[in-house]
Amino acid sequence: MARRADPESQQERISEAVWSILARKGIEHLTIRAVASAAGCTTGLVMHRFPGRRALLAHARDLLHARTRVRVERLEAEAPTPRAALRAVLAQGMALTEDAAQEALVWMGFLAASVGDPELADLHRRNNRVWRDRVARLVRESAPDWGADRVDAAVLALVGATEGAAQLACFDPESYSAALQEAMLDALLDALGLA
Repeated sequence: MARRADPESQQERISEAVWSILARKGIEHLTIRAVASAAGCTTGLVMHRFPGRRALLAHARDLLHARTRVRVERLEAEAPTPRAALRAVLAQGMALTEDAAQEALVWMGFLAASVGDPELADLHRRNNRVWRDRVARLVRESAPDWGADRVDAAVLALVGATEGAAQLACFDPESYSAALQEAMLDALLDALGLA
């Protein structure tokens, strides 16, 4: 009797392979063949699920968005105050752990692939806007008397600083340690009046 394929297991193996290649080797190594090899399956199986490199990249971006959403929803639910939630949500986006650094590398790889590709750029913008909207909501909840311009400026400062720190830390973890990244975040929140 022939073995029955487990589509869910196959999908998970392929997803893990896509993630691993992006995080450990970089976007230039993300190919159908590399994913099939890393997943221990045929190129045909990968192509059945993802007909090309763009589909692999879009899948990686969706994985990143889903992982982040689950984590930040948990952090928000556990936080005792809106300000604590804001800090926790922002901190999880920095390269404070090896897993977070891998996520930052995947994010950067997807951003690089989006240059000159309107479809990927649109997906990146949509997911980043969801992130920005979450941070904006948390800033408004943390400082309900602030006007829209002040909230927008704070959101840009917070998102720009935390995402920038994550990218810098990926390539120079000695200069941008987890402790330094957290100190930067705390200083920024304090300077903005959100500590």
